[in-house]
This record gives sequence, C-alpha cells and structure tokens, in this order.
Amino acid sequence: MMKPESVSLHPLGAAAASSAAPVPEMLCIFGTGDLGRSLGLRLLQSGYRVVYGSRRPHSCGPLPQGAQVMSHETAAQSASLIFICVHREHYGFLETMAPDLAGKVLVDLSNNLKKGMYPEPNAAYLQRLVPGASVVKGLNTLSAWALQNGLLAGKQVYLCGNSAEAKRAVAEMATKLGLTVLDKGSLSAAGELEDFPLQLFPEWRLPLSVAVGLTAFFYFYLLIRDVIYGYVEQDKDISYRIMVSLGNKVFPIVSLIMLSLCYLPGVIAAFLQLYRGTKYSRFPDWLDRWMLCRKQMGLIALGFAFLHAIYTFITPTRYSVRHKLITLVVDEMKNNKTTPFYFDNTEAWGQDSFYVLGILGFFLYVLLGLTSLPSVGGSLSWREFSFIQSKLGHLTLFICTAHGYIYGWNKFLRLSTYKWYTPPGYMLCLIVPSVVLVLKALVILPCVDRTLTRIRQGWERNQPREEMGKVTNL
Repeated sequence: MMKPESVSLHPLGAAAASSAAPVPEMLCIFGTGDLGRSLGLRLLQSGYRVVYGSRRPHSCGPLPQGAQVMSHETAAQSASLIFICVHREHYGFLETMAPDLAGKVLVDLSNNLKKGMYPEPNAAYLQRLVPGASVVKGLNTLSAWALQNGLLAGKQVYLCGNSAEAKRAVAEMATKLGLTVLDKGSLSAAGELEDFPLQLFPEWRLPLSVAVGLTAFFYFYLLIRDVIYGYVEQDKDISYRIMVSLGNKVFPIVSLIMLSLCYLPGVIAAFLQLYRGTKYSRFPDWLDRWMLCRKQMGLIALGFAFLHAIYTFITPTRYSVRHKLITLVVDEMKNNKTTPFYFDNTEAWGQDSFYVLGILGFFLYVLLGLTSLPSVGGSLSWREFSFIQSKLGHLTLFICTAHGYIYGWNKFLRLSTYKWYTPPGYMLCLIVPSVVLVLKALVILPCVDRTLTRIRQGWERNQPREEMGKVTNL
C-alpha cells in the first residue's frame, strides 16, 4: 500500500495552469498591403499572434484569419516587435509615434525602386526618426509570393542593426519561419541589404554571358562556312538556311559546350586537390565563382537542348526539305525505273544510333533539370541527389558527346568537310566535352584501381591457406 506521506497533493487550479500551453507571443505589423498580409499569414501559421496597425482599422481590406487590427498606437502597445511594411515616403507617422515606439524593435522591410534613390538608407532614416527604438534591417529580400506560398525552407535572409539583442530577437523569429539568417553587422550595412532586391539575376550573368558569346561566335562562324561559302564558291543562294538550319546547328553546339562547362570546374578542382595533397585548401576566386553558377549553366544547356529538339521536329515539314526529297525520288524514277533504291546498311546503323543517343541524352538532360528544382531536389537524400547530378550528369555528357561523334563519323577525313580550311562547328564543339571526359577518366581510374586493390587484399586475407594455394597453382 502507498503511504499517505508519499502522496503529493496540489490544488486543481494550479495543476490546470501548469499543464496549459504558454500564450503565443504577440507580433505587430504596420502595413496591410500584400507584403504585410502575407507576412502575417506566415507568422500565424508559425504559432504567433498577430496584430495589425492601420490608419483605417475598420476599412483596411481582408486580413489573415485570426489576426487583429487596431490603430497604430494601440497595436504598438501590445507588441515589442514591430514589422514596418510601408514605403519610406509614408514614414512620417512613425516620427509622431516616437514616444510609443521607445524600447521597441522595429524591423524595416522596405526597398527602393532604384539605387541611390535617397541620400541615406531607409533603415538609417527610420532610426533617425525614432531614436528610442532599435531598428533592424532585414527580411526585405522576401517577396509576398514566397511568404504566401510557404517557400521559405532554407532560404537565406540578411539582418543588420546596432542592437545585438534586437537582432537576436528577429533572428529567433526568422528561424521559426524556416529561414536561414546571416548577420551583416551594424546598421551601416542597410544600404547594401536594400540593394540586394534590385539586382537582376546576379547568379545568371556569367552563364548568360558565356551562352550569348558562344551563340554569336558559332552563328557567324557557320554563317560564313555554310551560306557565304556557298554564295562565293558555288554561286548558290542558300540564305534561307539562316532561319532554321543555322539555328539547329548552333543550338546543340552551345548546349553541349555549356553542359561540359558544368563539369569542367569539378575536374579542375579535383586535380587542384590532388596537386596540393589536401581538400581543405581554398580554391581560387575564379574557380569558386565558376562552381557556384554550374546550376545556371546546366539549365541554359537544357534550354538550348529543347530548342534543338523542337527545330529537329519541324525539319521534315520545311519546304526546302520536302522539295529535295521529291526531287530525289523523281530523278531516281527517271534514271532507273526497274531497280530499287540502293540501301546502305552502314548508313542505317549510323543514323539509328545517332537518333537513339540523341533521345537518351535529351531524356537525361530533362531528368537533370527536374532534380535541380527545389521542390524535387528537396525530396531526395544527399546521396540520391549527388548520384543524379554527378554520375548521371557525366553519363549525359558522354552520351551527348557520342551523339556528336556519330553525326560526323564518316566526315572527319573528307577534304570537302573543311570549307576554306576551317573545321565544321560540330568538330569544334566536341573539344571541350572530350577534354572533360578524359580528365574525369584520369581522376576516376586511380580511385578504381585503389578500390580493386583493397578488395583483392581483403579477399586474400579472408581466404584459407589451402584455397590460396589452389588459386596460386591456377
């Protein structure tokens, strides 16, 4: 039996109070526009209570369910953390509320339409208007669309401010939303943070520049070889090829080179690590920048591959192609009406292999592009993602390179191929992927040899002596 003195008795009300969940923190938002409503919705879904401050509390439009709306003064009194989701030109009311905002943390989410629009950053201006508050610049790189659709997991945001405690409070809130926080220092960095949303595809500039440069070079190179050469040397007007034929030659060339440029920096990095004898040494800045834009290069390569597939699909419907086929049939029937057309078995094998490799390469291209999407890549483990992007990526490069080699397998040694002593475009485009594949093989072969050696040594250690003798005699 339990002894009476071993029983601990508590009042029922105290037990109920101790088991009740803590009251969620109240956060305040000034501004009921798209950004303010989307931010409030995300905060409510993360377990916070939300109150809006508005000039017109009774006619401010639809707000997230569960949020309250009050005047600015009343809303500011109910929360210690306030999000400023209004434009800089409307900051005037904050100066009149300076006594009510003293000791509060103000998170400035504003951005400008262009750089240098104002003499000082918005956050610094806000801090000057409300000197008693702690202003933190941050979350300004988040869009209303990303907040509303919950696309925040792992997304990096920046904070800056003069108060470490204020930044810590904002960072804790951002972490609960699933964001990754990077502290940029004091409020003097606010100008840099406000310029981030004004950048137009900063990670795409180098890949797009390379793609545009390659497209322009090969387009004019093939224009000279195919169109101008025919007009000068053969007195043929084939300028109609500029629209489709040249494009269908340039697109696969640029696509294959861009794909090989995705994997070339990884091979260079591997050789640098082998040369230095360590993998913990920092890469050169140019190689770091190159490796950071590999995803963009791959997506641009996929885009050019799509164009090549579409152009190839419409090729049989072109007038020039249909006219050429009809002419060949008519000429054959006029010259020889009894014997069938000559069938070249080697040509049939080559063309079928060419088409099969192109289809397989395009399929793997699309697979690589799909796994680069955050919604797809996030559902894969790191090993699965690495297998697709690395192993299947190199397989894609190999298949597409073989596709190019089979295209010109019987043309490399023909003198007629080298118009004006210049090689055709497909020969030039095979240089970079071939180099990448050879260098990758040089990196892989020692690793395979070491692995096989370890397997053999382990097998020998585990075999009985009499079995080893039989193997040796064999």
